[in-house]
Amino acid sequence: MAKKVAFLQGNEAGAQGALYAGCKFFAGYPITPSTEVAEVMSAELPKVGGKFIQMEDEIGAMAAVIGGSLAGSKSLTATSGPGLSLKQELIGYACIAEAPVVIFNVMRGGPSTGMPTGPSQSDVMSAKWGTHGDHPAICLVPASVQEIFEETVRAFNLAEKYRTPVMIMPDEIVAHMRERIVFPEPGELEVINRTAPSVPADQYKPYDTKFGDVPPLAAFGSGYRFHVTGLNKAEDGFPTTKAALVQAEEERQVRKVDANIDDIVTFEEYMLDDAEVAIVAFGSTSRSARYAVNEARKAGIKAGLFRIRTFWPFPDKQIKALASKVKAIITPEMNLGMCTIEVRRCAEGKAPVHGIFRVDGEPINPGQILDKIKEVK
Repeated sequence: MAKKVAFLQGNEAGAQGALYAGCKFFAGYPITPSTEVAEVMSAELPKVGGKFIQMEDEIGAMAAVIGGSLAGSKSLTATSGPGLSLKQELIGYACIAEAPVVIFNVMRGGPSTGMPTGPSQSDVMSAKWGTHGDHPAICLVPASVQEIFEETVRAFNLAEKYRTPVMIMPDEIVAHMRERIVFPEPGELEVINRTAPSVPADQYKPYDTKFGDVPPLAAFGSGYRFHVTGLNKAEDGFPTTKAALVQAEEERQVRKVDANIDDIVTFEEYMLDDAEVAIVAFGSTSRSARYAVNEARKAGIKAGLFRIRTFWPFPDKQIKALASKVKAIITPEMNLGMCTIEVRRCAEGKAPVHGIFRVDGEPINPGQILDKIKEVK
């Protein structure tokens, strides 16, 4: 039997991916260029027994999805730019409370209101450093409509598996482009659900580390009563200021991601086996980079592409290995050097890193990248 095929916008594919993953709750507030996610969820969630709510603002929306998650529902919110800024305090709350939620953030020009309809890739640092304190960070950066669907499913899987917020950040070009998408059959893509408690309700502790770095999570209303706070807490969920407990708790929360980098980090390598010049790119810019690599090869220049699919955790060891093999690295991005900073850190001076930065609302085109390849080869 032939699979279902559709011609979808990236944002629509993200909503469909959330539904495939089992999302049953959405809370959000309209903001360009992510509004289509909310529109699809408002129409589709009631059909599968889910709930949609438009909150009064982005702060309320983030609070609502934390509540939805703790009540046992896979929960999603969608936003962009200023909305992500407003959500940051509660993203930090979700981190310390270890509430699995997915934040679908479409990157647009900024800061502040910036260019609401223009593309950008300038929110990637906010995904890791936007909220205060030390906390885990997972951020996915898809480059096609099909990948938005699949990575949204993976975002839910990672959120549930590691009890942490996960951000998926397509740039505006990928989120608003329309492409052919093939829908996977039910069960074709892995769908992970959170680990439920294996102890009776009277013995349950929401942050019990004897079960490992990711404690089982009960749902409010299921007979398990427990305390959730934004403060540092002990295993029973109640606040603590004991230095040893606070230190151990924060280290565990970061470790549950850092110790599983090989399970989380994904990337694509294209024509890198013999490359002398490597392009490191993500999102829509990586599509221009692939074309530029093909054109460079036609001209006899050994170029290749390393495409970042998981921005956080950053693919440190892969970039370090790449820097040891090539003569130069080029980092095209629609911001003023956020990815470039990370690539230079990983390269450790083994290869020069040349940035191509654009923040004028226009995409980086293959010609710009090809010119830089010829310049640095």
